[in-house]
Amino acid sequence: MSHENQSPQAPWWSWETVRVILGALLVALCLRLWIAEPRYIPSDSMVPTLETGDRILVEKISYRIHPPRRGDIVVFYPPFAKPNQAFIKRVVGLPGELLAIHDGQVFINGVPYREPYIAAAIDYEMPSLQIPPGAYWVMGDNRNNSNDSHVWGFLPAQNIIGHAVFRFFPWGNHFGKIR
Repeated sequence: MSHENQSPQAPWWSWETVRVILGALLVALCLRLWIAEPRYIPSDSMVPTLETGDRILVEKISYRIHPPRRGDIVVFYPPFAKPNQAFIKRVVGLPGELLAIHDGQVFINGVPYREPYIAAAIDYEMPSLQIPPGAYWVMGDNRNNSNDSHVWGFLPAQNIIGHAVFRFFPWGNHFGKIR
Protein backbone atom coordinates (compact mmCIF):
# COMPACT_ATOMS: atom_id res chain seq x y z
CA MET A 1 0.00 0.00 0.00
CA SER A 2 1.33 3.38 -0.99
CA HIS A 3 1.28 6.37 1.34
CA GLU A 4 1.45 8.81 -1.54
CA ASN A 5 -2.33 9.00 -2.09
CA GLN A 6 -3.30 9.61 1.56
CA SER A 7 -4.20 13.16 2.52
CA PRO A 8 -2.62 14.70 5.61
CA GLN A 9 -4.80 14.38 8.74
CA ALA A 10 -6.77 17.54 9.52
CA PRO A 11 -6.34 19.06 12.97
CA TRP A 12 -9.00 18.03 15.53
CA TRP A 13 -10.33 21.58 15.65
CA SER A 14 -11.61 23.82 12.91
CA TRP A 15 -13.80 26.87 12.74
CA GLU A 16 -16.75 24.56 12.15
CA THR A 17 -15.94 22.66 15.38
CA VAL A 18 -15.64 25.91 17.32
CA ARG A 19 -19.02 27.10 15.95
CA VAL A 20 -20.70 23.82 16.91
CA ILE A 21 -19.27 23.95 20.46
CA LEU A 22 -20.26 27.61 20.92
CA GLY A 23 -23.75 26.87 19.56
CA ALA A 24 -24.19 23.97 21.99
CA LEU A 25 -23.05 26.15 24.90
CA LEU A 26 -25.49 28.88 23.89
CA VAL A 27 -28.38 26.39 23.68
CA ALA A 28 -27.46 24.93 27.10
CA LEU A 29 -27.28 28.41 28.63
CA CYS A 30 -30.65 29.41 27.18
CA LEU A 31 -32.25 26.17 28.44
CA ARG A 32 -30.91 26.80 31.94
CA LEU A 33 -31.93 30.47 32.01
CA TRP A 34 -35.46 30.17 30.61
CA ILE A 35 -36.63 26.54 30.50
CA ALA A 36 -35.28 24.32 33.32
CA GLU A 37 -32.34 23.90 35.63
CA PRO A 38 -31.05 21.30 38.07
CA ARG A 39 -30.88 22.06 41.80
CA TYR A 40 -29.41 20.37 44.86
CA ILE A 41 -31.32 20.05 48.16
CA PRO A 42 -28.90 21.18 50.92
CA SER A 43 -31.09 20.82 54.03
CA ASP A 44 -33.84 18.75 55.60
CA SER A 45 -36.48 21.53 55.57
CA MET A 46 -38.56 19.67 52.97
CA VAL A 47 -38.42 16.21 54.60
CA PRO A 48 -40.24 13.86 54.02
CA THR A 49 -40.95 15.05 50.46
CA LEU A 50 -37.33 15.93 49.60
CA GLU A 51 -34.25 14.77 51.45
CA THR A 52 -30.84 16.34 51.89
CA GLY A 53 -28.74 15.47 48.85
CA ASP A 54 -31.64 15.02 46.43
CA ARG A 55 -31.18 16.51 43.00
CA ILE A 56 -34.21 17.96 41.29
CA LEU A 57 -35.27 19.58 38.05
CA VAL A 58 -36.90 23.01 38.27
CA GLU A 59 -39.04 24.05 35.31
CA LYS A 60 -39.36 27.77 34.63
CA ILE A 61 -42.14 28.01 32.04
CA SER A 62 -45.44 27.24 33.80
CA TYR A 63 -45.45 30.34 36.01
CA ARG A 64 -45.29 32.52 32.90
CA ILE A 65 -48.62 30.93 31.93
CA HIS A 66 -50.34 30.74 35.33
CA PRO A 67 -49.50 31.78 38.91
CA PRO A 68 -48.21 29.28 41.48
CA ARG A 69 -50.87 27.05 43.01
CA ARG A 70 -51.31 25.95 46.58
CA GLY A 71 -49.25 22.82 47.13
CA ASP A 72 -46.67 23.61 44.44
CA ILE A 73 -43.06 23.23 45.52
CA VAL A 74 -41.21 26.33 44.37
CA VAL A 75 -37.58 27.38 44.17
CA PHE A 76 -37.04 31.07 44.89
CA TYR A 77 -34.74 33.78 46.14
CA PRO A 78 -35.92 34.70 49.66
CA PRO A 79 -36.39 38.41 50.29
CA PHE A 80 -33.57 38.54 52.88
CA ALA A 81 -30.92 36.33 51.26
CA LYS A 82 -27.66 36.96 49.50
CA PRO A 83 -27.92 37.07 45.70
CA ASN A 84 -28.10 33.61 44.11
CA GLN A 85 -28.97 31.87 47.42
CA ALA A 86 -32.08 29.89 46.47
CA PHE A 87 -34.55 28.20 48.81
CA ILE A 88 -37.15 25.51 48.14
CA LYS A 89 -40.52 25.42 49.94
CA ARG A 90 -44.18 24.56 49.37
CA VAL A 91 -46.79 27.23 48.52
CA VAL A 92 -49.32 27.24 51.36
CA GLY A 93 -51.00 30.65 51.16
CA LEU A 94 -52.08 32.59 48.08
CA PRO A 95 -52.47 36.36 47.56
CA GLY A 96 -55.45 37.84 49.42
CA GLU A 97 -55.97 34.88 51.76
CA LEU A 98 -56.15 35.05 55.54
CA LEU A 99 -53.69 32.59 57.10
CA ALA A 100 -53.17 31.52 60.73
CA ILE A 101 -51.41 28.70 62.57
CA HIS A 102 -52.78 27.29 65.82
CA ASP A 103 -53.33 23.93 67.47
CA GLY A 104 -50.56 22.46 65.27
CA GLN A 105 -52.32 23.29 62.02
CA VAL A 106 -52.54 25.87 59.24
CA PHE A 107 -55.87 27.63 58.76
CA ILE A 108 -56.72 29.35 55.49
CA ASN A 109 -59.63 31.79 55.61
CA GLY A 110 -60.62 30.15 58.91
CA VAL A 111 -60.71 26.60 57.49
CA PRO A 112 -58.17 23.94 58.57
CA TYR A 113 -55.85 23.08 55.71
CA ARG A 114 -55.20 19.34 55.33
CA GLU A 115 -51.51 18.59 54.68
CA PRO A 116 -50.71 14.87 54.43
CA TYR A 117 -47.12 15.56 53.35
CA ILE A 118 -45.78 17.35 56.46
CA ALA A 119 -43.25 15.67 58.77
CA ALA A 120 -45.07 16.51 62.05
CA ALA A 121 -47.71 18.81 63.50
CA ILE A 122 -46.59 22.42 63.80
CA ASP A 123 -45.23 23.29 67.25
CA TYR A 124 -45.70 27.06 67.08
CA GLU A 125 -48.59 29.52 66.87
CA MET A 126 -49.13 32.43 64.49
CA PRO A 127 -51.97 34.96 64.58
CA SER A 128 -54.07 35.60 61.48
CA LEU A 129 -52.50 37.69 58.76
CA GLN A 130 -53.57 38.59 55.26
CA ILE A 131 -51.27 37.75 52.37
CA PRO A 132 -50.85 40.87 50.21
CA PRO A 133 -51.39 40.94 46.44
CA GLY A 134 -48.34 39.71 44.52
CA ALA A 135 -47.05 37.63 47.46
CA TYR A 136 -47.20 34.04 48.71
CA TRP A 137 -46.82 32.20 52.01
CA VAL A 138 -44.34 29.33 51.66
CA MET A 139 -43.38 26.69 54.21
CA GLY A 140 -41.10 23.68 54.39
CA ASP A 141 -42.73 20.26 54.79
CA ASN A 142 -40.54 19.80 57.88
CA ARG A 143 -42.44 22.70 59.47
CA ASN A 144 -40.64 22.69 62.80
CA ASN A 145 -37.19 22.79 61.18
CA SER A 146 -37.64 25.21 58.28
CA ASN A 147 -36.53 28.78 57.67
CA ASP A 148 -39.66 29.82 55.80
CA SER A 149 -42.44 32.44 55.71
CA HIS A 150 -43.28 31.95 59.39
CA VAL A 151 -39.74 33.28 60.11
CA TRP A 152 -39.22 35.96 57.43
CA GLY A 153 -42.65 36.79 56.01
CA PHE A 154 -44.18 36.95 52.57
CA LEU A 155 -42.52 35.78 49.37
CA PRO A 156 -42.82 38.31 46.52
CA ALA A 157 -43.98 36.62 43.32
CA GLN A 158 -41.06 38.09 41.37
CA ASN A 159 -38.60 36.13 43.57
CA ILE A 160 -39.88 32.76 42.32
CA ILE A 161 -37.44 30.96 40.00
CA GLY A 162 -39.62 28.00 39.09
CA HIS A 163 -41.56 24.88 39.99
CA ALA A 164 -39.74 21.78 41.33
CA VAL A 165 -41.16 18.94 39.26
CA PHE A 166 -38.79 15.97 39.09
CA ARG A 167 -36.21 14.25 41.29
CA PHE A 168 -33.48 12.70 39.16
CA PHE A 169 -31.07 11.62 41.90
CA PRO A 170 -30.74 9.45 43.85
CA TRP A 171 -32.06 6.54 41.83
CA GLY A 172 -34.51 4.18 43.46
CA ASN A 173 -37.66 4.85 45.45
CA HIS A 174 -37.31 8.63 45.34
CA PHE A 175 -36.71 8.93 41.57
CA GLY A 176 -39.55 10.60 39.65
CA LYS A 177 -42.21 13.27 39.79
CA ILE A 178 -42.29 15.43 42.94
CA ARG A 179 -45.65 15.68 44.69
